[in-house]
Amino acid sequence: MDYSIPKGTFDILPFEIEEEDKWKESSRWQYVESVMRKTASDYGFKEIRTPLFERTELFVRGVGDSSDIVTKEMYTFIDRGERSMTLRPEGTAPVMRSFLEHKLYAQPGLHKFFYIGPMFRYERPQAGRFRQHHQFGAEAIGMGTAAQDVELIDLVCELYRRLGLKNLHVQINSVGDVTSREAYKEALSAFLTPVFSKLSAESQVRFHKNRLRILDSKDPRDQELLRGAPLFGNYLTPETKAHFDAVLKGLDALQIPYTVNPQLVRGLDYYTKTVFEVTAQVLGAQNSIGGGGRYDGLTESFGGPHFPSIGFGTGIERILQTMLKQNVAFPLPSPPQIFFIPIGDTALKKSFDLVSQLRHKGVSAEIDLSGKKIQSGLQLAHHLNATYAVVMGDQELQTGIVQLKTMATREAVDCPLNSLVTLLGG
Repeated sequence: MDYSIPKGTFDILPFEIEEEDKWKESSRWQYVESVMRKTASDYGFKEIRTPLFERTELFVRGVGDSSDIVTKEMYTFIDRGERSMTLRPEGTAPVMRSFLEHKLYAQPGLHKFFYIGPMFRYERPQAGRFRQHHQFGAEAIGMGTAAQDVELIDLVCELYRRLGLKNLHVQINSVGDVTSREAYKEALSAFLTPVFSKLSAESQVRFHKNRLRILDSKDPRDQELLRGAPLFGNYLTPETKAHFDAVLKGLDALQIPYTVNPQLVRGLDYYTKTVFEVTAQVLGAQNSIGGGGRYDGLTESFGGPHFPSIGFGTGIERILQTMLKQNVAFPLPSPPQIFFIPIGDTALKKSFDLVSQLRHKGVSAEIDLSGKKIQSGLQLAHHLNATYAVVMGDQELQTGIVQLKTMATREAVDCPLNSLVTLLGG
């Protein structure tokens, strides 16, 4: 019987096991997630948590039946009620479902949400890409202005800045509105029809299902054929062009460097107008660490009122891997402030009582429950980077005095037992 972890998944561990797995250490995840929560809060975004699985129709309708996610990557199952359910492959559709189902639009204030959690996609595992990956995302619902696009892109860039990431590149494009896309699809179709037989097999399928996705192809043959293809920007309606120009001016005002990439379309069918991506060259072929865009018609596709919206998602795994490759410093995990080494049952009882009192006062305290020798306890205190160590035996119990040893210097001072909690706990 094989009980090993499924392919494309991984454990997040409290210790660093191997050099290449440093990014799997839980203290690093906790740090990155804390920065994400603080940054989102500073920008006025509130946390929302949705189920790990939803009705399959939600993703088919929301993400698009021609997207790679729906056609190739979803983990779908039939539950005992004969209903088709799917493990969450992305975060936007569930957030929008929750927003409409609970009528959050009736609440006063701004509708800005963020989430942190696992997503599931059945795909070939490779560097920075897993079958269960973790994502931080944000959605701003109800504002169709260019300023809202700029705020969200600024949030992404500020998050990466606070985490210490360097040499990142913002790529941006506009995929227009319905009118813009229909005009561009006709022009792209006319351009590609003469070379249809030379397209990759996947792009030939996309030609009939969603030919805009051909622009996103990584196949070298397709990339070569796309040289000289019509530019999306030439087919934008005056309204969408004005919107995009305003977004670029807003980024310029905030001094956020970017490159307009005419072939950037992103992989989800619901995008309209602004789409963007942030890349880091250190991750090789899978170099995107985050991206998103505007989706002004998504709430209507779910049967709700019209709420123009924009959102983004960024993979936590890729952020951590990028930080390590760029030698970004992580804060050290908080060590125990004091470590008790009891010798004998009576000392164990007293030590346990003191440890509990200190913990209840918010002091990080640990105790050696093994009953081994003093030296073993001191080695463990050193391994845990404890600030202080206290050996408790019969003599200490009789005199009421313990030696408070500073582990870094090996210096020790006498301390009355009845003052220890007050001294460390304030």
